[in-house]
Amino acid sequence: MTDLFEPFNFNALRLKNRFVMAPMTRARNANGIPNAHNALYYKQRAGAGLIITEGTAISETSMGVLYIPGLYTEAQTEGWKAVTEAVHSAGSKIYTQLWHVGRISHVSNQPNRQAPVGASDLQAGHSHAWGFDENGKEGFVICSKPRALATSEIAQVVQDFAKAAKNAIKAGFDGVELHGANGYLIEQFLNPHTNQRTDTYGGSIENRSRFLLEVVDACISAIGAGRVAIRLTPYGDMHELPHYDELEATYQYLAKELSKRNISYIHIMDQQSRGSFALPDGFLERFRSWYDGVIILAGGMSKEKAQSLIDAGTIDLAAFGESFIAN
Repeated sequence: MTDLFEPFNFNALRLKNRFVMAPMTRARNANGIPNAHNALYYKQRAGAGLIITEGTAISETSMGVLYIPGLYTEAQTEGWKAVTEAVHSAGSKIYTQLWHVGRISHVSNQPNRQAPVGASDLQAGHSHAWGFDENGKEGFVICSKPRALATSEIAQVVQDFAKAAKNAIKAGFDGVELHGANGYLIEQFLNPHTNQRTDTYGGSIENRSRFLLEVVDACISAIGAGRVAIRLTPYGDMHELPHYDELEATYQYLAKELSKRNISYIHIMDQQSRGSFALPDGFLERFRSWYDGVIILAGGMSKEKAQSLIDAGTIDLAAFGESFIAN
């Protein structure tokens, strides 16, 4: 039986245990700059071998929630240094999650109240951002209709991810986790319901995966493969992303492509803990056969479930969210 409290080594990192703190949005930075409260919050949770921070904006146009921190300015980068120093002083490692929400946004989240961007111009009319309504009241607001990114604009978004990754390393993070889950921009490209493009980013599995892989490759070029990870939600349906015929084939393709790139890890979120579809029986075992790197699993996790899956070799690390903020 694997001792979950024993150290775990992968890439150049040595984690003091196999427990991971999952990313959880906090919205506690009115100016987008991390501060002493962020440092204290994460240091208090440094019992985890690895901490993954709250979703962090890569640009002014990447946000759908007020008051989240960013990693696209010098001041933000400097602000994160106190956080990483605090976590490292407590013996834990820390990655930041790089986040572009795509269409899950509102004009009040965008510069000059412009339309948010998406893989296509399909509105998530039953989903909410956190912004200001027409009367200036803060709260949940229906996502605004997005505009489709022009083919010529995609390269800039890719570079926004890469710049944020560079800033993360400058700030002292051990690596970055790309948010490719929960119906945000990267997953909007993967799903044919939200990706109705007719250019090289739409249609086939390979084309729909192109944006994700370009972001991964740009971040690898910026900071190295061993510092780049990604979060995915196969069989999730958050923010109006339905299942589709090629769903499993899409994630099989991604697993094999990401294996070739030798990234830090893949973090799978099982949305059963959010009332969504659970991963089907056998999916994790099939994913393990496709991907030969480190796998983290989050969603409805318990110590017993973690122990069983790690002992079976299905996953390597177990992520917990609410357990780290429960009182």
